[in-house]
Amino acid sequence: MNNRLKVLRAERNWSQNDLAERLDVSRQSVNAIETGKYDPSLPLAFRIAELFGLTIEEVFESPSRRRSGAI
Repeated sequence: MNNRLKVLRAERNWSQNDLAERLDVSRQSVNAIETGKYDPSLPLAFRIAELFGLTIEEVFESPSRRRSGAI
């Protein structure tokens, strides 16, 4: 699943470790989410979105919407 996590984190000058601490997950988890190797659970996705003051849809791109070309 594509996401804007790396960009959002960089805009705040947070390291992966900074974000991991704020979310109470490992740095490796943050890296895996940023690179699309791991899709977060729904509760974690909500925590991520809330941390940045955004909706889940503003952080994560639905794979089905990407395939259809919809935005």
